Amino acid sequence: MSIIRPHKLGIIAGPGSEYLTGKILKHLKSHYLKRYSELSKNLTKRYGLTDEEVYRQVMLYDDINSKSIHSSALPPEMTFPNVQVGVTYTRFLNGEVKAEIEDPVRGLRLYIIYDMSNSSPIMVKGLDEPMSFSINDHVMFLFTLLNAARLAGADSVTLVLPTYPYARQHKKAGREALSAALFGQLCEFQGVDRIITLDIHCREIENCFTKTHLENLHASYQLMQALNTVVDFSDPDVVVVSPDTGAVSRNKFFAQALHRPLAMLYKERDYSIVTKDAKSTNIKAINLLGEVSGKTVIMADDMIASGGTLLIAMRKLREWGAKRVICLVSLPFFNGSALEDFDAAHKDGVFDYVIGTNAVYHDDDFLSRPWFIQADISILFAKIISRLHHGMAISPILDNRQLVQKLVDKNQKSEVKTQAMSLTQKDEK
Repeated sequence: MSIIRPHKLGIIAGPGSEYLTGKILKHLKSHYLKRYSELSKNLTKRYGLTDEEVYRQVMLYDDINSKSIHSSALPPEMTFPNVQVGVTYTRFLNGEVKAEIEDPVRGLRLYIIYDMSNSSPIMVKGLDEPMSFSINDHVMFLFTLLNAARLAGADSVTLVLPTYPYARQHKKAGREALSAALFGQLCEFQGVDRIITLDIHCREIENCFTKTHLENLHASYQLMQALNTVVDFSDPDVVVVSPDTGAVSRNKFFAQALHRPLAMLYKERDYSIVTKDAKSTNIKAINLLGEVSGKTVIMADDMIASGGTLLIAMRKLREWGAKRVICLVSLPFFNGSALEDFDAAHKDGVFDYVIGTNAVYHDDDFLSRPWFIQADISILFAKIISRLHHGMAISPILDNRQLVQKLVDKNQKSEVKTQAMSLTQKDEK
C-alpha cells in the first residue's frame, strides 16, 4: 500500500459534521504532502536522483497500486486525492430518516466522522429549513448510513465519534437498560470494525464488544496547549483540584505533568433527585481535601452537560480563597440553560475560563464568549485515521503522556532560564 497517497480511503461526514470533517481532511492533506516532501528529500540523497525523477518514480508506483487506470497526463506536482464520499441525508414527514451514498465505496475503508451531539439546526433533504436533531435522530441517521455502506460493498467501516452516545448510561442501579453497551452492540451488529472516540465517560464500555475495537483518544495535550495561553506553567501557586472522586485519576495526570499538588472535592449527593439544569442539583454537601487559598485552581473533567455541579464547585473554591479558577473539559456540551448560567457566573467572578475542545460543535456566538477557549482536536483524529489506514502503530497517539510532559517541561525550563538570566543581569549591575 502506498504511504504517499491514501488509496482505498473513504471519508464520510455525518449530518452536521461537515465542519469537523473539513478540518480533519485539511490535516490529512497537509500530513500526506509533508510525508511526500520528506520522502522526496531522502530519496534524492540516497539514490542521487533529481526531484523530477523521484516524482515520476513515486507516481508510477502510486498509479500501479491505484484501482484506476490513468490515461491523462501526469500532474505537474503531487496532489492529495479526493477521499470524501458524498452522502444525501433525507428526513421524511413522518420522522423517518434515510442515508443514500452517492459515490462508489466498494472495497474502500470507510471512516464515518459523526458529531452525534450536534444540536444546532441542520439542513437535510426533505426539510424546508434547518432543524435541530436529537441524539436519537442522529442514531437512526447513523444506522441507515452503516447499513447502506455495508450493502454498497465497503471493505471496512470505522466510526469516528468525538462523543460516544449514551456514554453516561454505563451502569444500572435497578431495572434499567445498559444503553451505552446497547449502542455499541447495535453498531457491532451493523458490521462496524472500529470505533474511535474521545475521552469516553467509562472505559468499561469496551467490554460490551466481541469483535469491534474501541480506541479512546485523549485531548489532554491539546487542552494543555490552550491552558498555556492563560496560565504560566512555572507559577508555583498552581493547584489541580479534582471536582469529584470519579475524576481523581484524570486530575492526577495533570497534577503530575505540571509538578503541582493535587486537591479533591468530596460531594454528598441525594440520588433520588434528577438534575435537569444548573439550578437543580442533587448535591447536599461539598468538602475540600487540600489547600486552594491564594492559588490558581485547575480542574479537569470529561464533560460539561448542565454544568450545575461544576458551578457549585467553582463557587465553593472562590469562597475558600481561590485566586483564579479554570476548568479543562474534553466535551463541552452545555445542555439546557448551561450557557446562560455560565455567562452569569462569569459575570459574578465565579470562574475565569473554561477550556473545551471542538469535539462538540458550537456556533460563532458561543465561541465569542470571553470565558471560553477552544482547543482543536481535529489533527488528533487525522493522525489516527492515517495510521490505522496504513497499518501503523497507534499507541503513540493513545498514550500522549510524553507529549504532555515535554510541553510542560519545555515551558517550565524556559521560565527558569529567564529568571536565572534576570538575576545574573541584576548581579552585574
